[in-house]
Amino acid sequence: MRPLPITFVLSLVLVSTVLSVRAEDAAKKEPATITPAIKNKERHDGFLAVAKKGDIDLLFMGDSITDGWRGGGKKIWDANFAPLKAANFGISGDRTQHVLWRIQNGELDGIKPKLFVLMIGTNNGGDSKEDVALGITTIVKETQKRLPGTKVLLLGIFPRGPKAENNKARDKNIAVNEIVAKLDDGGKTIKYLDISDKFLDENKDLPKDIMPDALHPNAKGYQIWADAILPTVKDMMGVK
Repeated sequence: MRPLPITFVLSLVLVSTVLSVRAEDAAKKEPATITPAIKNKERHDGFLAVAKKGDIDLLFMGDSITDGWRGGGKKIWDANFAPLKAANFGISGDRTQHVLWRIQNGELDGIKPKLFVLMIGTNNGGDSKEDVALGITTIVKETQKRLPGTKVLLLGIFPRGPKAENNKARDKNIAVNEIVAKLDDGGKTIKYLDISDKFLDENKDLPKDIMPDALHPNAKGYQIWADAILPTVKDMMGVK
């Protein structure tokens, strides 16, 4: 039996290699942080109705910390952000993948806000810092694609846990913030702003009179938040 031509053998090897690589790629799963996932359809539908009405110049999106502008932060919201034609698309418990799903399923359709304010990631506790940062980055990029004329104010993830020492959750959030801070382009389209220190005492601990559960701000905490970002918000929106 005559041996197979070397070129034929090489072709078989090449095809086998390509198929093997494709099989490996197919087997790989994207990180959960960038795999869009539905969580609260009812709240999502409510936001679609708000977007349909339009007249939104300022849009906040995030998890329970943002959602809380409707609760403990309502008076502060009404005094500081409502006059700027603001809408709040925060949902308690959301992770990056949930915000991504909401964006990809209509919450940004038909609106052209001047500024998009994002703070997300603290609920992605089981994901690596790299994957959380990837989730946040993906949200920012998806927002820019859908709202090309809108600037993005990306807030660093707030501190959590009462004490700074031996606080793995807070340390991870700090590490995520360090990664996503690089998205800042000088404020031309994206500005990163970390106001974490505004909430902490001289020992870097989180006082109960600002965040009673060491995660969610109370009215005092929301006032600190508003005071810390309002000048930047107005500047990026081009309003006085």
